[in-house]
Amino acid sequence: MTVPLALLGLLERESSHGYDLKRDYDTYFGRGKPLPAGQVYSTLGRLARDGKVEVGETGPGSGPDRKRYVITELGVTQVESWLTEPVAGEPHLQTVLFTKVVLAVLLERDPRVYLDIQRAAHMERMRELTELRRTGSTIDSLLADHGVFHLEADLRWMDQTVARLAALAAEVRS
Repeated sequence: MTVPLALLGLLERESSHGYDLKRDYDTYFGRGKPLPAGQVYSTLGRLARDGKVEVGETGPGSGPDRKRYVITELGVTQVESWLTEPVAGEPHLQTVLFTKVVLAVLLERDPRVYLDIQRAAHMERMRELTELRRTGSTIDSLLADHGVFHLEADLRWMDQTVARLAALAAEVRS
């Protein structure tokens, strides 16, 4: 749901061609995962079908004519509604980390082995993000902060889990 709303938000700022929308999306939101051009145009097609954008002026391009997309009042209303809607803090209580720990216990394997490997991977990623925070733009720094804080929460969870492994084993094996 984020891609269509992000594109609508970019269009609210100014009407744009699909190419420009892709560039702006990748610049602001696509760090490490650029938006495929086909997804931009298919999303714009659905937004037009749903009355949230309109095709404005058309001009020549290096290939087919380039369409400029313009947000409609319905699109502006949806962006405003989305921007003021809170995001769920933790939508899924069952994560891959949790599943691996429980399965390790159920299979009578030591989950500390997995947790140690995962902890090392998290620490390496935190070093990478800390460097990005130090050397990157404000956008990169804010994204890196978000990632570091999530990794820190995972690390705290891992410590709590190790401390409670005996209780977990007793509960899942009964």
